[in-house]
Amino acid sequence: QVQLQESGPGLVKPSQTLSLTCTVSGGSITTNYYYWSWIRQPPGKGLEWMGAIAYSGNTYYSPSLKSRTSISRDTSKNQFTLQLSSVTPEDTAVYYCAREISVVAGFDYWGQGTQVTVSS
Repeated sequence: QVQLQESGPGLVKPSQTLSLTCTVSGGSITTNYYYWSWIRQPPGKGLEWMGAIAYSGNTYYSPSLKSRTSISRDTSKNQFTLQLSSVTPEDTAVYYCAREISVVAGFDYWGQGTQVTVSS
């Protein structure tokens, strides 16, 4: 089965860049036709899809976050990464990586999530 694991700093200072890595095992991030996504959940709020990188390497972003978000991958390590720039305390959330089948079908595998706090 596919497993995903988030990693990265749990504390980021305002105005800095948040950077997280998702390590995938049990399946290749280049396999047709999956998408590899980042989702976050601020405290007391719902899930927010941030963006994804496709099996092909194409990227897709939420319009509300596109200006600050960059998703990339390292196929040799079977990893994909999230960078969110100019963070504020409103970016404090649990961040998840997940495998996405399609917009309508949703996600089938999720990481456990990692808490990221933005604070000075």
